[in-house]
Amino acid sequence: MLNYNEKLIELFRNPQHTGEVENASGIGEVGNMKCGDVMKVSLKIENDKIKEIKFLTFGCVAAIASSEALCRIAKDKSIEEAEKLTNQDILNYVGEVPALKVHCSVLGEEALKSALKDYKQKNAKIN
Repeated sequence: MLNYNEKLIELFRNPQHTGEVENASGIGEVGNMKCGDVMKVSLKIENDKIKEIKFLTFGCVAAIASSEALCRIAKDKSIEEAEKLTNQDILNYVGEVPALKVHCSVLGEEALKSALKDYKQKNAKIN
């Protein structure tokens, strides 16, 4: 049995950003077939800031907690700030996780970057 810290369990039990953003500016979906986790992030961008962000995650406790942490960290960030977020930022937010579950934070980073790329493609803002 894996040991999770209290903050991670709280994020898992009480997520505030589940679902899909209506008329999303960008959507990113990533998955890791090795473990079965799939994460979808949708966001609403206004004035180059993430005004709303939600997730749908099929996965373990750590995957859901990492998704929630990602949303809390990314909300109200500028696109430029959000693009710099890494899985380490997610890990710092959730606290210590078993080594076997670090990949969940990587999925969060990848889903956010995928959603931001989708937004840029839809708005022809590719650098």
